[in-house]
Amino acid sequence: MWDWFINFLTGILAQLAALTGDWGLAVIVITFIMRLIVMPLQTRSTQSSARMQALQPQLMEIQQRYANDPERQADEMRKFYAENKFNPLGGCLPLLIQMPVFFALFAVMKKVPETAHFLNIMPSLSQSAAGAWAAGGFSGALVYILFDIAFGVMTFIPMVMNLQNTTEDQRQQTLIMGVVMSIMMLWFGWTCPGAVLLYYVTSALWQTIQQKVVTQRVMDKVKAETEEKLKNQPVKIDVVRKEHKPRPKKKH
Repeated sequence: MWDWFINFLTGILAQLAALTGDWGLAVIVITFIMRLIVMPLQTRSTQSSARMQALQPQLMEIQQRYANDPERQADEMRKFYAENKFNPLGGCLPLLIQMPVFFALFAVMKKVPETAHFLNIMPSLSQSAAGAWAAGGFSGALVYILFDIAFGVMTFIPMVMNLQNTTEDQRQQTLIMGVVMSIMMLWFGWTCPGAVLLYYVTSALWQTIQQKVVTQRVMDKVKAETEEKLKNQPVKIDVVRKEHKPRPKKKH
């Protein structure tokens, strides 16, 4: 199945390269196609996340109320997610759909010509920064190094853009995680083929623009609608009935 997918992707890229006259442009077109496919899922995930942000006070109330009863807390959380149509793993689905293409490009680049390039910018999409450095030193690897740096930076930027409406502790944790992830991506990207770097950077740029132009508007709209619904909802009174114990019998 995996070999079939690699051959299928290679054939698609070859046809797109024939149409565009450039293998790098073919990779960019594939990236756009994948982003368009996952866009509806991304929008639904964004709407769900926005509802959760608006409902955060109720969520925290459940956590505090049943802090000493983990089993009851987990049960109430499941009910809460179900009532508000929230899937905690929903945000991972768009990423999981794109990952096969990302990893398949490693194998695809072994099947395309070594001269497959990206315009006059990147001379070989199958070459990595490490390979270009070994072959031509710093000057020969400069383009790949710049793409590798973009690989790390574009990992960090979307994480920073999600820092709105978070606590100070959450911001610090996210920033630390973002720095660590970026360093890991720089190290990982050093040996990645140019096509993989191009695919990731293009996809991350799309995500950043979408998050700035579309995602934030969707989140603001859904949060406003959810908060308005909460204002109009009747106040729920949580009545806890006391357990009736049998009265002690009088001794004669």
